[in-house]
Amino acid sequence: MSHGGCVTLAGALDDLARRGFTERFGVTDGGLRAGESQKTFRAEELIIREYYRFEGISDPDDMSIVYAIESQDGTRGTLVDAFGVYSSPVVSAFLENVPIHQAA
Repeated sequence: MSHGGCVTLAGALDDLARRGFTERFGVTDGGLRAGESQKTFRAEELIIREYYRFEGISDPDDMSIVYAIESQDGTRGTLVDAFGVYSSPVVSAFLENVPIHQAA
C-alpha cells in the first residue's frame, strides 16, 4: 500500500504520528523495541496496519519503507527500513512473521 498523499518519508512519519503512531520502533535480539517506552514485543504481538514505500526520484539508492505497527496492548509506532538491496536482513526476517492487517 503506497499512499500518494505523503510524498516524503518525513511527511508520512508526521501523518502517522498525528494518527497515534508515535513510538519509534527498532528491531533488537528480543523482538521489536519501542524507543520511548522501551517495551519489547514479539512478532505474534504485532500487526502492520499500513506501510508506505518511497522510491528515490533523484537518487535510485534512496529507497525506504515505513511501517505503521500496532501491538496487542495498543502501543502504536513506526519502523523505517530501506528496501531492495539496502534493506536490513534483520528487519526483513522479523517482519516476515508480522501479519499485515489494515484497520477497517
